[in-house]
Amino acid sequence: MTWIASVQEPSGAIPWYPGGPLDPWNHIEAAMGLDVAGRHAEAAAAYRWLARTQNPDGSWYAEYRGGQVTDSAKDSNFTAYIAVGVLHHALSTQDFSFLRELWPTVRDAIEFVLRSRSPEGAIQWRDSSSLFLISGCASIHQSLLCAAVIASRLGSPRPGWIRAASELASTIRSRPNLFEAKPHSMDWYYPVLGSAITGPAALQRLSDKWDRFVVPGLGVRCVSDQPWVTGGETAELALTLALLGDSRASALLADIEMLRHSDGSYWTGYQFANHVIWPEERTTWTAGAVLLASAALRDDPAVHGAFKPISLLSQEKPRYPIE
Repeated sequence: MTWIASVQEPSGAIPWYPGGPLDPWNHIEAAMGLDVAGRHAEAAAAYRWLARTQNPDGSWYAEYRGGQVTDSAKDSNFTAYIAVGVLHHALSTQDFSFLRELWPTVRDAIEFVLRSRSPEGAIQWRDSSSLFLISGCASIHQSLLCAAVIASRLGSPRPGWIRAASELASTIRSRPNLFEAKPHSMDWYYPVLGSAITGPAALQRLSDKWDRFVVPGLGVRCVSDQPWVTGGETAELALTLALLGDSRASALLADIEMLRHSDGSYWTGYQFANHVIWPEERTTWTAGAVLLASAALRDDPAVHGAFKPISLLSQEKPRYPIE
C-alpha cells in the first residue's frame, strides 16, 4: 500500500500516522501490510529498524516518537511479535537468507519474553506489571511458534519454545480467570487468531459472543459497552474467519470500506450513536490489518503460514544454517 509507505520514515520506522507515535507491534502489523502490497524493500527496512533499536536485553520500549523513547515500559507482546513479521517477510519474498540476518534479533526477543513466564506458563504483560492479558498471550503463542519455525529453518531448533507455546495455549484454554478481565473484543477473538484455541472450540468461542461485538453492516466493536466500531478489530476478526475458511470474513471486510479514505488509508473507527468518525486519525496498523485480511481471503500462503505456523513446523528442514 502506497499510503503506509508514504508514512514510513527514512529510518524505516512506521508511526501510526505522520509525526505520530510508534509502538513495535503496530509497526510490525504495518510492515506486514507492506509485504502484502509487494513493498518488500520498505518492509525489510522496517525490520532492520527494529534490529537497530532493540535493547540489550532483547526488548523494545513500548513507544517511540521521532526517534525518541516516549514510553520506557517493556511490553512482552510488542517484543515477541517480530517473529511473526520476520517469518511473514521471508515467506512473502522467498528470501530465507533474511531469517539468518534477523535471527539474533528474533532469538533475543523471544528469550526476553520467556523470562516473564509465570509458573502456569502465562506471560507477564509488561516489566512494570504483574498482569496477564489474554489477547497479548494469545499473540505471543503465535509468535513463539513462528520463532520456532525460524529456528528450525536455520538448523537451530528450539523445542523449549514449542513447549512454552503449548503450555501457554493450555493455560489460555483451561485457566481464563488467570487473565485480566476486560470488555475488549480482541480478548474474545485473539485466542483463535493466535491459534491457542482451535477446532470446534474455536468456532464455539466465536459464536458465544458474536452478537455482543459484531454490529451488522458496521463491523466490530472495540469494547462491548461502547457504540464504536474500529477498522483494526474488524479486519482482525475478518482475518481470523478467513483463516478458518468462514465466509463471513468477506462481509466484515466490506463493512470496513466505510472507513476508507480517498488516499487508501483507513480511519481508526466510527462512533455509530453519534454518526461520526472517531478519533480523527488514519492509522498505518489499521491499513496493515486490512491488507492481511484481504490476503488471507485470497489464500495467500505467506499470511496463512505466519498465522498458522504450527502447519509449517513439521515441514521445516534446515536451509540456511547459522554459521
